Amino acid sequence: MEEADLSAHRLTPLPGVPGRRLPLLCPHDQTACLVGPLTGFDPGNTGYISTGKFRNLLESHSSKLDPHKREVLLALADSHADGQICYQDFVNLGVAMERMGIGEQRKGFIWTEERERSDEDWAEVLCSKALLEEKGLNLSQRLIRHVAYETLPREIDRKWYYDSYTCCPPPWFMITVTLLEVAFFLYNGVSLGQFVLQVTHPRYLKNSLVYHPQLRAQAWRYLTYIFMHAGIEHLGLNVVLQLLVGVPLEMVHGATRIGLVYVAGVVAGSLAVSVADMTAPVVGSSGGVYAVVSAHLANIVMNWSGMKCQFKLLRMAVALICMSMEFGRAVWLRFHPSAYPPCPHPSFVAHLGGVAVGITLGVVVLRNYEQRLQDQSLWWIFVAMYTVFVLFAVFWNIFAYTLLDLKLPPPP
Repeated sequence: MEEADLSAHRLTPLPGVPGRRLPLLCPHDQTACLVGPLTGFDPGNTGYISTGKFRNLLESHSSKLDPHKREVLLALADSHADGQICYQDFVNLGVAMERMGIGEQRKGFIWTEERERSDEDWAEVLCSKALLEEKGLNLSQRLIRHVAYETLPREIDRKWYYDSYTCCPPPWFMITVTLLEVAFFLYNGVSLGQFVLQVTHPRYLKNSLVYHPQLRAQAWRYLTYIFMHAGIEHLGLNVVLQLLVGVPLEMVHGATRIGLVYVAGVVAGSLAVSVADMTAPVVGSSGGVYAVVSAHLANIVMNWSGMKCQFKLLRMAVALICMSMEFGRAVWLRFHPSAYPPCPHPSFVAHLGGVAVGITLGVVVLRNYEQRLQDQSLWWIFVAMYTVFVLFAVFWNIFAYTLLDLKLPPPP
């Protein structure tokens, strides 16, 4: 096709949408001439053509079109997976890419007539063949595929992640936090001479990392309490959940996003205790763990049909049972006779603060893979809610303890 003819077809008016034009994939791919011949593949005037005919159309009218480009066109056009494509499906390709957030975040994929993309950009895009059908994968490739199916509900996102993941950087945040928690626990176990129910030791609360209501002015304690655990039974479940759930999520969404959810859950947990259980100390990383796990479970429920992880119902049930048992242990310990009266044992409210963060901020993060969070209205709504809660808790800690004339346990 001559360049002049190609230019004439670069922008095709959208039917029924005055002034709106369809941006084609790339001017030099010769895909502009595809719109007209669609009717020739539908002699019965049904409004649909099969994906097979559409593939032939792509091959016959775009000899220079990269095979990966053909596959992604097929995958996106046949979004209903019914083997049929209508003209509107083809028109909606640009809209679909916008809705999935495949813009500048994905190596310059901009659906406008002003920007063009190279074959290298397209080479990593989703092909229509399901990722599970890939054969001859080595161990690391199978692991990456497994993580994709564990965390992402859409095939296009799973294929993109599989093709682009390089393990650089590795999931360092969750691993580092876990190692630090284990190291501090072992140190405390040796120094106290106790590993089970460490929290019952009389010297336990003297540690400068524990949040204590009398020492709430020491701001670092609202975060560092995660490195202190009530005992090996407390640490064990948190470590397992961080590694089995947190590490795969970090591999997909990155340390920044998962770290944000985790830290937000930690801070919300300690602040929630300072508001709702004002006389109790706080220990353990359950606030952050419950934020990440709750976000993941909520994301699975909200995308149930798209999530292809095996035995998802059984695994959700097991996760909920384990979380409920840990929460029950925390409630029992809170009301168990204290080893250091009049100060009670650590609070369980941090778990609830973590869950609240997980089903709000966490869900928005996990539902928007490779999309800019600042473009999501829900993100700003939940950020505003979180900010209001933090400010309220700060003022509560400054004024409420005095106004209520609350009798706090003595400092450790």
